[in-house]
Amino acid sequence: MKTIAKMVLPNVTTPFSSFSIHKTLRTQTTPPTNYLKPSLSNSITNMSSFPKNTNRKLPILLFDIMDTIVRDPFYKDIPEFFGMSFNELIDCKHPTSWIEFEKGLIDEAELERKFFKDGRDFDLEGLKTCMRNGYSYIEGVEQLLLALKKNNFEMHAFTNYPIWYQLIEDKLKLSKYLSWTFCSCTLGKRKPDTEFYKEVVRHLEVDPEYCIFIDDRPKNVQAAAEVGIKGVHFKNVDLLREELSLLGVDISTDEDQ
Repeated sequence: MKTIAKMVLPNVTTPFSSFSIHKTLRTQTTPPTNYLKPSLSNSITNMSSFPKNTNRKLPILLFDIMDTIVRDPFYKDIPEFFGMSFNELIDCKHPTSWIEFEKGLIDEAELERKFFKDGRDFDLEGLKTCMRNGYSYIEGVEQLLLALKKNNFEMHAFTNYPIWYQLIEDKLKLSKYLSWTFCSCTLGKRKPDTEFYKEVVRHLEVDPEYCIFIDDRPKNVQAAAEVGIKGVHFKNVDLLREELSLLGVDISTDEDQ
């Protein structure tokens, strides 16, 4: 992949890099002392004071999408679409086809061919419709995104998802709040691969400690900590608001006065 010399924040039609088909970075071998544990009950120490002598508002917020901002239809809706239980679907599904699709290594046609281990046919367009119907904002998250947007925070998607992220955008218009900058399908990497996180920081041209990453999966948060990015384990929007506030993120708006 070519190194991008200067930051250009893409919109949904211009992701970080074109589909294949479908400053020095400081690394750490152990989590920093200010790594945010997955529970708010753990005390937060050594919080950073973000620099004020910059025209760029910090911190930069990096959001996982599925089950952090958007409900993931995979666990309930997709098994029902196929007339299976979730465990039955996992047993029948090819073990790597979806991961390959998320990394942009295969296109829709190849996904359709190898989605099931036995190569059975299925209604691909029907599956996409099922997924589209299942997408919705996690309760309270859109209001939080709006507050962050009003406070001029720079926000980016940092997600494992295939080119079908465009289905989410078409329905929910996430680009009103954040840029679809870092999608696995355009970079060929997936969380928790630390190279994916390093690519994010290189592109943003900012020290990793000036980024906050929010994800519903602890292993992805841990991987962020390993490259110096502050991590927040998403559980619900109320806890997220509290944790962001403790990390110095102002989410108050005029309506709150």
